[in-house]
This record gives sequence, C-alpha cells and structure tokens, in this order.
Amino acid sequence: MAKDRMAVLAAMMEQGVIPVFYHPDVEVCTNVIQACANGGAKCIEFTNRGEFAPHVFLDVTRHFAKADPSVIMGVGSVVDAPTAGIYIANGAKFVVGPILNADVAKVCNRRKIPYSPGCGSASEISYAEELGCEIVKIFPGSSVGGPEFVKNVLGPMPWTRLMPTGGVDPTEESLSKWFGAGIVAAGIGSKLITADLLKAKDYKGIENKVAETVALIKKIRGKK
Repeated sequence: MAKDRMAVLAAMMEQGVIPVFYHPDVEVCTNVIQACANGGAKCIEFTNRGEFAPHVFLDVTRHFAKADPSVIMGVGSVVDAPTAGIYIANGAKFVVGPILNADVAKVCNRRKIPYSPGCGSASEISYAEELGCEIVKIFPGSSVGGPEFVKNVLGPMPWTRLMPTGGVDPTEESLSKWFGAGIVAAGIGSKLITADLLKAKDYKGIENKVAETVALIKKIRGKK
C-alpha cells in the first residue's frame, strides 16, 4: 500500500471519486474494495460504523497488503483522536471525518497521514487549512450550499481543495456541476455502491459503475 502522504493525496485527486463503504463481513468488504480498485478507484474510504469496525478494517488492510498493495485504504466517520490512532495503527493511509477536530489533525500530522475534516463554512475550512489539511471535506455537501457554496469559497480562497460528500450523484449532470464549481474529488457511498448491487453480490457491476464514474470525471475535466 502507498505510504507517502503526497502520493496518497495525488491519488485521491487523480481518481476524483472516493468510494465510501462499510460492511461487517470481511469477505464482502474485500470483494467490493477490489472491484472499486479494478474500476480505477484505488483510494477507498472505509466507514467507521458498526460494532468492531476497526477489527474488520484491520483484516481488510492485511488482506490487501498481500493481495493488492496498490489499494489505498482510508477511514471515514472519525470524530476523535483515539479512533484516528486506532485506524492509523491498523493501516489507514488517510482519515476523513464529518467534523473538524484539531486533535485528530495533530495525530494525523504526526504520522504524515492526510486528514480531510468535514466543514460547512469558510471559517471552518480556513481553520482546517491552518491545521495542515490539504483536502477539506465539505459535509453535508448538499446541505451547506452545494456547488454554489464551493464557487463562493474558492473566489476569495482559490488555493483551497474541496471534496464534498453527501449530495453528489455518479451522473454527468451532478458531477459536471460539482467539478465545474472547482472540487478536486467527491466522496460517494450508496449511490455508487448500490444496495441492489450489494444484495446480488454483483462485484463486476460495482467495478463497471466505478469505472464509468472515473471515466465521467476524466471527461468532465477535459482529460483524454
């Protein structure tokens, strides 16, 4: 797995979409994450939810350390420093949260781990950047103002890198609005890894959906 902070940040921005996923079954997790990686999204945000989620995460990271070291496992829904420390010890290469917590930033900075806290105002975003956050999560994306919010922040703060989660659909219309506003990446969960695909254990379908989304983002960015 990639360990360099700059390489992880570059990979997150390059793929453009960060699949957000959790399942209590390790086998399901490994299959879904491998499908995402095969589809071109090697940075995966494992959601810190459910009982014994850190233990599931550890088993998953151990699996990919051998099966596919190109997979970059991150963790989401982290709200405190002890939880961040547990996941970093278990192999997390980036940390995402719904809120901004300075103690989490300190733990991540100490270990050179990218931290993307959830922010909903220009002041929060600015404070996150003071704490060393390179990519700031906008959360919940649709509720804080959507693409217009992004445009309004980037006007006076053009150096800011934003990644919305919540309110981003894997469609050309939605992605065009968000990337047109200036985001560097987007977190997408159940609209990308849908309940129907999961229920059917259609891992090839998940791979195809992710590949389509990555290709859409490249098209929108004007890449060949």
